[in-house]
Amino acid sequence: MTDPEPRLRVAVFRPDDERLVEAVDLLDSLGATPVGDPMLDVRPTDAVPRSDADYAILTSKTGVELAADAGWDPGDTEVVAIGERTASELRGAGYEVSHVPEEYSSEGLVEYLADRVDGRRVEVARSDHGSPVLTNGLEDAGAYVHETILYRLVRPESAGESAALAAAGDLGAALFTSSLTVQHFLDAAEDRGVREDALAGLETAVVGAIGEPTRETAESLGVSVDVVPESADFESLATEVVEAAAPTYHE
Repeated sequence: MTDPEPRLRVAVFRPDDERLVEAVDLLDSLGATPVGDPMLDVRPTDAVPRSDADYAILTSKTGVELAADAGWDPGDTEVVAIGERTASELRGAGYEVSHVPEEYSSEGLVEYLADRVDGRRVEVARSDHGSPVLTNGLEDAGAYVHETILYRLVRPESAGESAALAAAGDLGAALFTSSLTVQHFLDAAEDRGVREDALAGLETAVVGAIGEPTRETAESLGVSVDVVPESADFESLATEVVEAAAPTYHE
């Protein structure tokens, strides 16, 4: 009797909450072996978004949760969500969502709002690692932009199992879901003294980036990206990466 084919090891870097649980379950259903290695830890600032803006932009599920927990009341502000998942979280928290641009990115938000915000006040509520593309683009469009930092993103002390696996040549794929997960992966590898080996290991793995900004960051840091899904969501990323890495594992 022959031994079963070893399952594809796939590193996933989602925060250690229900998002990681969902990611692990998805990868397992695709026939892969998930390597859960959270690269982001959320540290709330206890700040509350302003309520006197014409538009308020929320860019993540975490931001919505923190705003809701703080009792944020947008009043007459038109609420903008960066994507359907954020919009769904807003609605679930009791907020009315006025706008959801088709492109789930800072560039997409700027393009969508550019003709609406000249002379208007725009509140941007997000993490401390939000892209300046959004705030700069809105200011260029004539908006008065205020940014509220709802939470800070730090690297967990335990992060780095995936970097060690990559360095040993034992990682089949990696799913980078933000520019910061790429940076934290490499920082964790550096701390373990395996940065160059980890980069070499990623060269033989299938690397996925959730969108163009993440791909650009990865490639600027020496990480070659093989897959960028057309739809910037985790399920598409995971499915396309597993299919590219080992089609026979995809169920």
